[in-house]
Amino acid sequence: MYSRILPKLILHKDICKLEGDGNPGAFNVFHHCGVPMGLLCLFLDALKGFAPVFAATFLLDPRNFLFGLVMAAPVLGHAVGLFNRFRGGKCITTSFGVAIGAAPASLIFLVLAVLYILFSTVIKIDSHTARSILTFALFGGISLPVLCIRGLYGIAAGCLFLSVIAIVKHIPHASVTVRGEEPEESEQTHS
Repeated sequence: MYSRILPKLILHKDICKLEGDGNPGAFNVFHHCGVPMGLLCLFLDALKGFAPVFAATFLLDPRNFLFGLVMAAPVLGHAVGLFNRFRGGKCITTSFGVAIGAAPASLIFLVLAVLYILFSTVIKIDSHTARSILTFALFGGISLPVLCIRGLYGIAAGCLFLSVIAIVKHIPHASVTVRGEEPEESEQTHS
């Protein structure tokens, strides 16, 4: 969890204690530690998703179901946070890294990016939680048939896995949002 470790080591700030939701995400680092540290944590969170998937594009057939498991592993690892007392992040940045890592075989990351931009700017959904759940639900629903038609079953499974993981990580925050009590800082807890 770079967003917890680096601010703690370099700036002596525990992001999980500073932020109300305890999320060790890059956007909380931006909020509490500034842009340089935020960019570093954002880059490293994306890289931990990108690197194994990009390497897998040269080692595994993207039609193979195992490729989907490679895609799911960094997102699940970030979500669960094994080395952070099982308190992981919301997986958005790592999911983008995973989707970009699959780019040699598929440009599906563009769907994820377009959906986030669409719901952040054009059809503005103010609640970050609702925006993330809708984005990942649509991303999973779009990528699965599109990739299956192209025969990229492993990438399709991976996109479905990362969508489900991200949605599950956002559901506890959704109940607060539905009651209209979303905390102010939740806009800062993107990853």
